[in-house]
Amino acid sequence: MTVPENSSTAPLPPRAQDAGFILRLAATVDALRPVDGDPATAAGRIADLAARLEARPDLRAPLREALLALFDSRRSVLLFATAGIYPATGVIVETFRRIAHKLLPEADDPAQSKEALGRIFRRSDAEWLAAVPAAAWKALIDALHFAETDDAQGLDRLAEDLLEALRVVAHRVAASGLEPEMLRLDPTLEMHESPFLAQCEEALGLARRIETVRRERQALEDDEQHLLVLLDQCDEAIERVRRRAQHLGASFHLTFRLRRLAQHLERARTLAGLAAALARGERDAAGERCAGLWQELSVAECRRNDLRRFWRQNAELVALRVTENAGRTGEHYISASRDEYLAMLRSALGGGLIIALMAANKLFLATLGLAPLTEVLAFCLNYALGFVLIHTLHCTVATKQPAMTANAIAAAIGEAQQSERGGRSREARDLTPLVELIARTVRTQLAAIAGNLGLAIPTAMLLALTIRLLAGEHFISPEKAQHLLHDTHPLAGGALVFAAIAGVCLFLAGLIAGYYDNLCAYNRIPDRLLQLRWPARLLGEERWRRVAAYVENNLGALAGNFFFGFLLGGVTGIGTLIGLPLDIRHIAFSSAYWGYAMVGLEFDLAWSLAVFAALGVLGIGLVNLLVSFSLALWVGLKARGVSFEQRRALASALLLRLWRQPRDFILPPRAAPSHGE
Repeated sequence: MTVPENSSTAPLPPRAQDAGFILRLAATVDALRPVDGDPATAAGRIADLAARLEARPDLRAPLREALLALFDSRRSVLLFATAGIYPATGVIVETFRRIAHKLLPEADDPAQSKEALGRIFRRSDAEWLAAVPAAAWKALIDALHFAETDDAQGLDRLAEDLLEALRVVAHRVAASGLEPEMLRLDPTLEMHESPFLAQCEEALGLARRIETVRRERQALEDDEQHLLVLLDQCDEAIERVRRRAQHLGASFHLTFRLRRLAQHLERARTLAGLAAALARGERDAAGERCAGLWQELSVAECRRNDLRRFWRQNAELVALRVTENAGRTGEHYISASRDEYLAMLRSALGGGLIIALMAANKLFLATLGLAPLTEVLAFCLNYALGFVLIHTLHCTVATKQPAMTANAIAAAIGEAQQSERGGRSREARDLTPLVELIARTVRTQLAAIAGNLGLAIPTAMLLALTIRLLAGEHFISPEKAQHLLHDTHPLAGGALVFAAIAGVCLFLAGLIAGYYDNLCAYNRIPDRLLQLRWPARLLGEERWRRVAAYVENNLGALAGNFFFGFLLGGVTGIGTLIGLPLDIRHIAFSSAYWGYAMVGLEFDLAWSLAVFAALGVLGIGLVNLLVSFSLALWVGLKARGVSFEQRRALASALLLRLWRQPRDFILPPRAAPSHGE
């Protein structure tokens, strides 16, 4: 790698008249930028530059003075305090701002170093800037030897801006920590001394002490540890608010604010640590913190107008708000003991009975010759009211579970990763509880499927035979029976593709359930229902309280089931409107249709057709489960910012458990597990 010497050794023009130092810095970055975007190439070039600067004072002096000129001529408070932090404006306003700035770039503000970074870097630099090790940046900073400079004006301005940014961030943390929604979820923040206010006072005090020792050219005797303790207490308060929000509900606005507040707390730690290290003259610590901050700020400025990343971040926040409620619901779909397993099997049997009746009603509705829109609406209501009835009677539909249980597993993985970040090594962390959770989930899913199919098929056959005996004719014609079997054939009719569409509907229904659970808790709908006096007079006080309690515990599930019915019934209608052959295949309904078809053909059919249709039913179920579970797990992990680093270890532990104890994935334990398991 070659450093552009002609741009590094030329004498600097006067700072007030020329911005040539920006061009010089941009030329240096151009020399570091890898053509193929490979971070290893960039790291190697940075190491080469650091070595050359160490050996060539005539090269490092102009580059160092260019950096000092940047910080001397432009203020850096906004850069330190806002770069990489979620904007305070709303999603829509920020979206339009980013689109406008992509179409028409913003003008350079000669007073802000934040704007100068936009001229030094390109938007595409974010990837390699983020991937280069911080140690490489530290080596480059050390090679510049800022202590050798004769003009400390740029360093003084940088230190002033650093302290001013710390004050700005501390005030923003204090204001965010006392927002009404925070106080609603954690009243102790108002009744006792708030760590958010205390950290602000301590940050201001630390800034004053550092300013004093800098004026008097002394070394700072105390440190920033007290401030760091208060910032940790703020983190604990945020976590406390987040846990209570899972039960009391929270708006998307609060979810966004909590994430933004966490970013401000991390920035306050960085600024305080860097300012204190500089004041104490700890060059090594200061260089390390400076390298980390520089990398963070430069990457943030490259991504300032990145619209796709902005929307992905906000989508993750929305998913987090929804999936936290879905995850809590999913815990009820995971059996631990033998009694819970048998209870799930019984409830799934009830679900299979009702689904067989729903399938019969759909076949009947299809014979009425209704107008297309009326027919689609009738199918939607058949599905929706049937699923609501299944939930009301405490029965279970097997495919409704994966979207819920996936979020429970995602939450467990997120907690495991947080434990690892808290100081436990990957080798030391025990994956047994997570493996146990997955084993319980698998066997519960199998119990639900067995229960649904175990009663849906015989109920369908019994109902079809009863109609045959009473009415003297088959419930469905042989032609319709052949059509139903063809629909479930795994190699014809697109059954598995339509099963995947049903899996997407299952996933969306899980998100809808989580959304309404949060809506119910946040808007305190049960408490508001109790404020109505006429239902209490009509039904009685105690009965009306039970109604309010039922709404509190079941609104999300009822809404999810109702909308799930409309999703299933509406797919065919949407396909008709847009001219695509869209349909759905659901394992429980397909199994019932298989039973009706067998009776409709009087069991007189080729065995291969019956077997392939039965295999198609199982294939439909597998696709239903895989699609809904995978989507829910992916969203749950993304929402929690989880990049689980022990995939191989977890996979190995699962395979080992399956090899040694396969029974755990199929049947419940013979005795109830102890509480310590």
